[in-house]
Amino acid sequence: MMVEHLTDDLRAESLAALPEWQYEPERDAITRRFTFQDFVEAFGFMTRVALLAEKADHHPEWSNVWNRVDILLTTHDAGGLSTRDIEMARAIDALI
Repeated sequence: MMVEHLTDDLRAESLAALPEWQYEPERDAITRRFTFQDFVEAFGFMTRVALLAEKADHHPEWSNVWNRVDILLTTHDAGGLSTRDIEMARAIDALI
C-alpha cells in the first residue's frame, strides 16, 4: 500500500496538534528531543519506542547521548511527512 505525502494544509494542522515537535523543511520531517534523568531512563524510553515502531513497521531515525534521545520522523516511501509519522509522534508522546 502506497503511503501518501501530507499536503501543506494537513501538515500544518497535524503539527499544530504536536507542539513539542519541530518541523524540518529540508528533510520534510519532524524532530523532537527528549531529556531524561539518566542513561537508563533514556534507554528504557528507546526500548518502548522500538516496540511501538516494530509493531507499526515504521522506524524512527534517532540518536542517544547519555540522558538525551533525539528522534526524527519522515516517511521515505512517501518522500517526506505522512500520516504514519504523525501517528508515530502521537504514540511516542503518549509514552511520556
